[in-house]
Amino acid sequence: MTDADRLPMPLGEAMYSMRAIRRLKPDPIPDADLRTIIEAATQAPSGGNGQPWHYLLIRDPDQRAKLGALYHEAWWAKRRDAGIHGPDDIPESDRVTRSAMRLADEIGAAPVIVLLLATAHGAGAMGSVIPSVQNLLLAARALGVGGTITTLHADVDARVRALCEIPESMQIVYCLPLGYPRGRFGPLNRHPAASVTSLDRVGAATDWD
Repeated sequence: MTDADRLPMPLGEAMYSMRAIRRLKPDPIPDADLRTIIEAATQAPSGGNGQPWHYLLIRDPDQRAKLGALYHEAWWAKRRDAGIHGPDDIPESDRVTRSAMRLADEIGAAPVIVLLLATAHGAGAMGSVIPSVQNLLLAARALGVGGTITTLHADVDARVRALCEIPESMQIVYCLPLGYPRGRFGPLNRHPAASVTSLDRVGAATDWD
């Protein structure tokens, strides 16, 4: 059985039910599934087929706890940049931000944290990594594994590099916690395609319903 054979879920089902999963069970992900997820990520297209990606899988509990503490610091550093200094500054009605805040508290308990690295610096390398992230998340969804795309912050970059022995030649692009969801996938809440699409010039509506 190939890695592709291990992903029988129809693409449409995966795409139309894959949402950001921020509440994760601590249950371990089988190594075979993790390998399939990463293999799927490596099948993504990239500029000039340069494949400038590297996947750092954090599974050791102590390493995850240390990275989780740095992520928590990074999350609040980004909030401070936006003028948010504590939980009281986040309205109860802002469910997405409060969900992200909970993830910042719990990310170290995710069974796997994937650091998506670009093997070179610059927007070109970062842009080529992005399609592989989508492949990774779609493959994870097909295997019942959830996750979400997050980023770190300059305040913790050097310490994350030291913790994970990331060379300066690599760029930290994303931090993805993976695990089985506490909850369910989908349904999705998305804007209708017609509301975010123009024809020939911006503002000219399509005739889509």
